[in-house]
Amino acid sequence: MKLDFIDAAAIHTLLDWPYLIDSMRQAHREVVPMIGRLALESPHPDRQSDLLIAAPAWIPGQDLGCKLITSFPDNVARHGVPTVNSIYAVFDPQTGRPRAILDGEAMIFRKTAATSALGADYLAAPDAKFMLMVGAGALAPYVIQAMRAVRPGLEEVRIWNRTPEKAQHLAQRMDSPQCKVVAVQNRDSSLEWADIVVAATMSDTPIIAGSALRDGAHVNLIGSFTAAMREGDDALLTRSDLYIDHRARAAGNGEFKAALESGLISQDDLLGDLFDIVKLTPSSAESGCLANPGGVTLFKNAGASHLDLFTARALMARYA
Repeated sequence: MKLDFIDAAAIHTLLDWPYLIDSMRQAHREVVPMIGRLALESPHPDRQSDLLIAAPAWIPGQDLGCKLITSFPDNVARHGVPTVNSIYAVFDPQTGRPRAILDGEAMIFRKTAATSALGADYLAAPDAKFMLMVGAGALAPYVIQAMRAVRPGLEEVRIWNRTPEKAQHLAQRMDSPQCKVVAVQNRDSSLEWADIVVAATMSDTPIIAGSALRDGAHVNLIGSFTAAMREGDDALLTRSDLYIDHRARAAGNGEFKAALESGLISQDDLLGDLFDIVKLTPSSAESGCLANPGGVTLFKNAGASHLDLFTARALMARYA
C-alpha cells in the first residue's frame, strides 16, 4: 500500500489564498458532508485541559478524511513545543484505504485562515481599511495574509497580544509598504478603530467587548473551540448579526453554548452558515453583500470538520 506524506512546505505552496478560498467557496455550493467530532479531555486543577480531538468528514463516494488534533496549552512553557499538533488522514472514498497523511499544522493554518477570510468576504465592508488582530500566535500571520487576499484595500493592521513582545515581533515580520502592521497595547481603543476584528486566542474569558465596536464592523472569532473557552462578551452576541461555519457546531463551541442554554440567543438568531452564505450570491463579485453598515456582523469559525475535508480536496487536486 502506497501512502504519501505531504509536508508543510508543499501544503503552503499548493494552497495559495486565492485558490484555496475560491475552492472552499465552490465546495460550499455542493454536497454537504457528514461530519463528526470526538473529544477526549484530561483536566488539570490549575490550568486548561489537555485535549485529543478526532474530526472526520465524509461525502460517500467522493471524499473521506479525518483530522487528529491535540491541544496541550502548557506545551510552550513546559516543553518548548507548539500547543496544537495534528495530522490529517485522506482515505480513498471508494475503498476506504488510506491514501495520504498531511501535515496537520499546515492544514490547520491554511484551512482556518481561508475559512475566516471566506466568511469575511461576505460579512465585512467591501471598503474595509483597518483590521485588529487579537492574538499573535502561530496562526495569526496566516489570518492576516488571508484577510488581505479578500480585502486588498486594508491599509493598516494592528496586533494586540497579552504578551506585547510577541505582538511586536509579529508586526515587524508582517509590516510592508502595501499594508502597515503595528503592535498595540490598548486593545479597547483599537476595537473602536477597526473595520475588521479577528480573535485567535486561547482565552476562556471574553476579550472582545461588543459595546466598543464601531457600526459596520465585522468580528471574526477563531478561538473558543471548547465549551470552556470564549472570546466575545454577551453584548457582542446580542448586538451582532450572527453567522457560523456549520450550524451543527453552534451548540458545541464556547462562543454560543452558554448563550444558547441561558436563552440570551436562540438558534433563530443564527442567520446562516457558510453553506447558506455562499449560495446567496453567484460569485465573489458580491463581496460584502451581508455587511451591516448600521450594526455588527459576527462570524464564528468553529472548525467544523467539513472544512478540513474541503481543504484536503483542494490540496489533493493539485498534488495528484
